[in-house]
Amino acid sequence: MSSSYGRKLEFGASVEPLADPPDWAARIAKAADREGLDLVGIQDHPYQRRFLDTLTLISTLVPVTKRVRFFPDVANLPLRPPAMLAKAAASLDVLSGGRIEMGLGAGAFWDAIVAMDGPRRSPREAVRSVEEAIEVMRLVWSDERSLHFDGELYSLKGMRPGPHPVHRIGIWVGAYGPRMLDLIGRLADGWVPSLGYTPPEKLPELHRRIDAGAQRAGREPGEIRRVYNVNGRIGPEGAGLLEGATSKWIDALSRFALEFGMDTFIYWPSEDHERQVELFAKEVVPAVREAVAAERPRT
Repeated sequence: MSSSYGRKLEFGASVEPLADPPDWAARIAKAADREGLDLVGIQDHPYQRRFLDTLTLISTLVPVTKRVRFFPDVANLPLRPPAMLAKAAASLDVLSGGRIEMGLGAGAFWDAIVAMDGPRRSPREAVRSVEEAIEVMRLVWSDERSLHFDGELYSLKGMRPGPHPVHRIGIWVGAYGPRMLDLIGRLADGWVPSLGYTPPEKLPELHRRIDAGAQRAGREPGEIRRVYNVNGRIGPEGAGLLEGATSKWIDALSRFALEFGMDTFIYWPSEDHERQVELFAKEVVPAVREAVAAERPRT
């Protein structure tokens, strides 16, 4: 399936936004940057008392890295109004020299969201919120001088945007339901599922829903990035799909790319995070790139 998309592979690491110890995230982000990974993803659960705020954390990681790109994996939309979220992303993109992407989610753990004075949304409202947020964010990043938007959940009433991002920020949506997948196909730049919720054998059907939405909107399915959050451990053999030697990892990720259409892999280590990120970058990533390049048709 992936040969029909043919997107360049990218690799990254998840950095848990722990507040204690305070240097935790910086150590792992620096390792990802030093070892040549493309991306760092940071989960966004503001109601989690052990976690730092994701966007604030990214702003501290940008100055201590040089080339790795950052994205919230994925931003908690009910607690982050899209105009402000777009403003924050654009600001970080300017400060980082174009190293920010936007992962976006409709929300989960509704009791915790409501406890922070966020809304409790129905499934229909959740889909609508993401659709409107994408429109609002792209307006905020546009060259328009005065912004107007009259949506069901969000509005803009003459906002003057700026600063503008220094590159086109991708909007990658984390979602699984049929209406969300159709929306991703129509409007988004990428899809962000997680291995724990979507094992590889389920991916083809979900790709088909995204692709159908893209085709109805006159888009090429290959325009849409497919980002896979993968959790596990590189080392002794274990029971999990991604627990074991580097050869097991190389075979699995190559298969996810060649047979199951994924092109971007974000590693969530289960232990010894800094060392695991180094092993992933040095021993798994180059071999997966080589294996996939060998199997893909040459153009």
